[in-house]
Amino acid sequence: MSAPELTTVHLLRHGKVHNPDNVLYGRLPGYVLSRSGHAMARAAADFLAGADVAHLAASPLVRAQQTAEPMVERFGVPIVTDERLIEAGNSFQGRRMDRSTALELATRPWRWPALRDPFTPSWGEPYLDIAHRMLAAVSVAVQVAAGREAVLVSHQLPVYTVRRFLEGRRLWHDPRRRQCSLASLTSLHFRDGIYVGLSYAEPARHIAAENDGDTTPAAGVAP
Repeated sequence: MSAPELTTVHLLRHGKVHNPDNVLYGRLPGYVLSRSGHAMARAAADFLAGADVAHLAASPLVRAQQTAEPMVERFGVPIVTDERLIEAGNSFQGRRMDRSTALELATRPWRWPALRDPFTPSWGEPYLDIAHRMLAAVSVAVQVAAGREAVLVSHQLPVYTVRRFLEGRRLWHDPRRRQCSLASLTSLHFRDGIYVGLSYAEPARHIAAENDGDTTPAAGVAP
């Protein structure tokens, strides 16, 4: 009997974005990694040194593409842009996340319909839709990197949602309790194509998340 084929798909959250105004940027163009975010991306690539990476894919948003770049240098594989890895849709994107926004939402009745259902949720892309598109991207990665490893660069909510789906937990949750820090790796393990568990690591934990600018032009959504 042949040995089982082991495949690992690393879901990498992007690094710190330069966002001094604390905007919920969602899918908006123009939000790039800060200098600390670039350092986080390099730390993630260093953490995976020695891994047998055969496939690298990233969300089309520039912050994910930038986070993937050190992986190209480390493993010599090209970035495949995968729309299924994009940030979750959110009707509040573009708004500052501060007390004034919270007060406005609480006192403007016409805003309330967007808040009526936290379980779907009503303010954005349904959790189940997020899980399904992420699973499709993971499935392709398992096939392409069969017996080896893949890295998929995405965003906090998509990564954490597909994790909860695979763990058999309800998809709605408290965002403050997500285990998915900046530049973290949620690594999904497969044996002969069957999911068998996951591991989690924070290779950039030692890097402070700062709005320290960036030397890269804000290119928006990558082509």
